[in-house]
Amino acid sequence: MTKQELKACHDRIKPFIHNTPVLTSKLINSLINAELFFKCENFQSAGAYKIRGATNAIMQLSKTEQQNGVVTHSSGNFAQALSLAANRLNIKAYIVMPSNSPKVKKNAVLEYGGEVIECKPTIEARQNAADQIVKNTGATFIHPSNDTDVILGQGTAGLELLVEHPDLDVIFCPIGGGGLIAGTALAANFNSNHCQIFGGEPLEADDAYRSLISGKIETNVSTNTIADGLRTQLGSHNFPIIKANVKQIIRVSETEIIEAMRLIWERMKIIIEPSSAVAFAAILKEKEKFKKQKIGVIISGGNVDVNNLPF
Repeated sequence: MTKQELKACHDRIKPFIHNTPVLTSKLINSLINAELFFKCENFQSAGAYKIRGATNAIMQLSKTEQQNGVVTHSSGNFAQALSLAANRLNIKAYIVMPSNSPKVKKNAVLEYGGEVIECKPTIEARQNAADQIVKNTGATFIHPSNDTDVILGQGTAGLELLVEHPDLDVIFCPIGGGGLIAGTALAANFNSNHCQIFGGEPLEADDAYRSLISGKIETNVSTNTIADGLRTQLGSHNFPIIKANVKQIIRVSETEIIEAMRLIWERMKIIIEPSSAVAFAAILKEKEKFKKQKIGVIISGGNVDVNNLPF
């Protein structure tokens, strides 16, 4: 993947996405003793950054492939993104969702025209269900994070952030499947001489943290975290990018995630989901390390069930 490919991807998907705002907070800056710039993908179409990669992946398919539809497995945000992107392009979308996905996310998929197929909440069950749909319908499988077209699409959020603030020292992303942080790492690599990439990850689903240490893709025995969007694992396309370009992954507890989420809601007056709060929670945990720096934070999404808040 090249700088030119990232720019071409951004040009391709521009008509279908929002160039989301970058917000700051004096109170949060004083709390961290640094300058934080929040790229608010919670204001993106479908409520999360994932519309970027979903749109790019669909647009890269042939006409015949588009006619047969697309299929993915997702706990929620990529499910919504692919459904909306497919709907806009008049393409059928089959969405495999684990049974424990938030109801608000399942309902959104249906509203965007996606067909929901539920499965057991395991990686194996998700992939098996998706494979069966491909076999039965001829639809093209699009992985939520381990797909080069998806990774490039997700990287456009970081690209926009760096265009607006080219002097960032650090960008923080939440890390689940690895598509966002891999794309952001590419954007930084292509467009900055010094910006470092850090990830935030739940202690309860810390496969990426362990993968960086071991040098190979690790898995999770359990994923008992409120950050439902981060219950997935790294893949063969994004892990090499992460291994080469991500400086560190900082793990945070469930309490730290909830505290960070609450702070953003109360002080910035914006709705973010628990997965988004993980990156900010990592900064709060290690704030001494980042004092006096200019820090970008990708707020990955805002799809939260307001009837089931953790505070």
